[in-house]
Amino acid sequence: MNIHEIIKNKKIKLTAARIALLEILQDAQKPLSYEDIKSDISMDKATFYRNIAKFEEEGIVNSFESNDKKRYFELRLIPHSHFVCVNCNKIECLSDLDIKLDGYLVNNVIVNGKCKDCVYKEEYKLN
Repeated sequence: MNIHEIIKNKKIKLTAARIALLEILQDAQKPLSYEDIKSDISMDKATFYRNIAKFEEEGIVNSFESNDKKRYFELRLIPHSHFVCVNCNKIECLSDLDIKLDGYLVNNVIVNGKCKDCVYKEEYKLN
């Protein structure tokens, strides 16, 4: 899906900086924080967060806070859950975790635990 399709019927002026930001999120394999993105965009932190807030308001972007107290962002394309490792803060998208609650609309679920790598390292006492 291209950026113009994503923002179709939204109340957003499409600037070069906004296109660049949305393309970064679109190409990402996992949710990204400002720290992950800042070297790839030409906008300061305040402008980044203003744009992200507008994208969230328009239903284009989802965000959540992780164990490391950073906010992570991704395009709102297909509702899915996330796994966050309590040891290394690694984030993985979980497309096969389907949680349904009768009468509720669930947009996002965060599952915390230890990732495979951390479990392996603990099991074999690796650092």
